[in-house]
Amino acid sequence: MNRTGPIPVCLIVPTLDQGGAEKQLVMLACGLDRSLFTPSVIVLTRTGPLESQLRSAGVDVHVIGKNATADPWAWYQLLRTIRRIKPDIVHTWIFAANAYGRTAALCAKVPVVVGSERSVDPWKGTWQLTIDRFLAKRTHGISTNSQGVVDFYHTHGVDESNFTIIPNGIEPRQADQEISRQSAFERLGIPASHKLILSIGRLWHQKGYKDLIWSAEMLRILRNDISYVVLGEGPERQRLESYRDNIRGGAAVHLLGHRTDAKQILPHADLFWNGSLYEGQSNGILEAMQAGVPVLATDIPGNRDLIENEKTGILFQVGDVDRLMRISNQLLDDSQERSRLIQSASELVARQHSASMMIQRHQDWYLKLLNR
Repeated sequence: MNRTGPIPVCLIVPTLDQGGAEKQLVMLACGLDRSLFTPSVIVLTRTGPLESQLRSAGVDVHVIGKNATADPWAWYQLLRTIRRIKPDIVHTWIFAANAYGRTAALCAKVPVVVGSERSVDPWKGTWQLTIDRFLAKRTHGISTNSQGVVDFYHTHGVDESNFTIIPNGIEPRQADQEISRQSAFERLGIPASHKLILSIGRLWHQKGYKDLIWSAEMLRILRNDISYVVLGEGPERQRLESYRDNIRGGAAVHLLGHRTDAKQILPHADLFWNGSLYEGQSNGILEAMQAGVPVLATDIPGNRDLIENEKTGILFQVGDVDRLMRISNQLLDDSQERSRLIQSASELVARQHSASMMIQRHQDWYLKLLNR
């Protein structure tokens, strides 16, 4: 395909909430080489706090305002927006955007139309998977971050050859923004003498926070010097607060909502917990590894991509709160073992998961698709 000037690339996503997929999309859009690509972003349903990052980087943002599961008017507005942008590549992320965006892009005769599946999705029923299979056969590829996601969709009839695996990337930490442990604990309102166990992420059912809260309360009974802090917001917050209060875990468990200083607090955690029931590839785990915090996470496909058990972190079976509590207790008293895990994990992140690597892999993929 012959062309002059940068290639227009349109990324489509349901929202600009503070989710893992959304953060990867924003990082990609802001980081694409502008001598090669001109990125724009279409937000299908609603904008969010990540919009400011895009606009600061000079990325055009278009909000459609879809209101219902089936919204023909929103689809038509999406089609009109794509035709106005005239992209050579449309790259859609997450189910709603994959469904609306790929069909609209095909109707607009965009040369390259690709999707992105970011997680194992057991919630999908017959009609969602039928749409996935239909569009996979009629478009040009699907990016994902995990072999586990490929395996899941393959079992549901999407050929493995459709997928290109591009691991998540994270940006370097900013040394001039670091804070002291004392300052971090003061901001959180927890005793300076405590051990800090941290989780960061949306308060969704799939994140398994109920098990983590129970483990934290058991650990508090055992040693009484821990604070378990969850940084994140979401629809499960009220239910989780009620559960914590019902088990009398208020002394150990703190649900503090979304915080803009989460990255500053993270390095001062003694352990990082991930309890996901299903996942693609966790930004939170990567950020903890980069920050030098030992990770304990559920033994699910996405987490296994990042954690080699007892080498780059610790894996435990979903629901095995007893193992999580016991291993956490041991690690809190074993600084040498924590250091060993931290070293291996930080090397993994530097070797495979930098933001620049993620962006370059997407650029190479886009160029390959255009020249197919």
